Amino acid sequence: MTSKAIALPQLSGFTEREGAWYAEEIPLADLAKEFGTPLYVYSKKALTEAYQAYDKACIDQQGKRRARVHYAMKANSNLAVIDCFKKLGAGFDLVSGGELARALAIGADPKSLVFAGVGKSATEIASALQAGVKCINVESIAELHNINRVASKLNCRAPISLRVNPDVDAKTHPYISTGLKGNKFGIAYHEVLKTYREASQLPQIDLVGIDCHIGSQITTTAPYLDALDKVLDLVENLKREGIMIHHLDLGGGLGISYSDETPPDITEFTNTLLNHVANRGFAHLDIVLEPGRSLVGNAGVLLTTVEYLKPGVEKNFCIVDAAMTELMRPALYEAHHGIVAAQTKSAKSSTYDVVGPVCESGDWLGRDRTLAVEEGDLLAILSAGAYGFVMASNYNTRPKPAEIMVDGKNAYVIRAREKTAELFASETILPN
Repeated sequence: MTSKAIALPQLSGFTEREGAWYAEEIPLADLAKEFGTPLYVYSKKALTEAYQAYDKACIDQQGKRRARVHYAMKANSNLAVIDCFKKLGAGFDLVSGGELARALAIGADPKSLVFAGVGKSATEIASALQAGVKCINVESIAELHNINRVASKLNCRAPISLRVNPDVDAKTHPYISTGLKGNKFGIAYHEVLKTYREASQLPQIDLVGIDCHIGSQITTTAPYLDALDKVLDLVENLKREGIMIHHLDLGGGLGISYSDETPPDITEFTNTLLNHVANRGFAHLDIVLEPGRSLVGNAGVLLTTVEYLKPGVEKNFCIVDAAMTELMRPALYEAHHGIVAAQTKSAKSSTYDVVGPVCESGDWLGRDRTLAVEEGDLLAILSAGAYGFVMASNYNTRPKPAEIMVDGKNAYVIRAREKTAELFASETILPN
């Protein structure tokens, strides 16, 4: 049984020193000992550096702001994470009423909030309008009319942007591609001008922007430029018809390195997009960027303990206490995450499938991994800061893990581990 060598991602908040892995200045083994496993660990340093890489390109040489980051909080919506970005100057991209409530809970300026999502309910729309969000991104003609009805009942104006589906292939996993005509997202490109004309006649609607988002985990710049040109062509056509757009939302989706991927440098990528907008004559527009994964993905790891080593005829299994309930991405997308032993051991190396205890054959975290481990050892699953905890479930009545934020030599519990009794506290049995 053999396995190919797989590169590990470049990490800023997590390092290996003399055979032990650290989160900033704290050994991962110490965190596991203090807080238990499974355990999500985030690095404030990594979050900050990723944000600053975007923000560096958002300021021109004269100190004028060219764009603003609106963190796509669906990637990781822990209050401590989003508060960190708020303090750095970020706005937020929201896709649910729950995320709106989280943003307001940390004191985010409502005018820094963009409310997206393909299926907003009337209640969510009302909450967004009452909060006074910067913009609601519209994804269908039916939704446009619903927003107008809700705004009429509330006797208020609704600032909206139409999300364009440019039919551009982002060359990513089909489950996270959002800009093709076969996807559920956005308004078809050939319908956009007609929809803006219709929106301009609705009494409660204010047309403030145009937006586009083509997918996630994108590792090349070309699809962005293709989509951007198509959207800017629409802005030109709208201007000719007397419909003036105030902001351009470029979406997010820039990928990270999970192993050997080589996504563009964040600052160079952002400069490329913003310079392209300026060169097309649209530097006057308020530019919105909505990164998510590229801000948090490599700022988090999932710690898990080896429960059993189970040799087999075709496969050896390393059974750990984390599962698809903690990290759904491998089961959902067959996604790759680097997996390392948190402390170097003298154990013999073997090739394992790293699997969890959930009663599903799809419950795996890594396949064909060469590891030198023994029962009781600690593993770190890398690049788990995005779409990790937020997609966790309680399947098999498994409590969700704790989340920890490390800041230098200090570690803070930013979400306590769930207790089993809490999972059914709101349930009742039938009376006799």
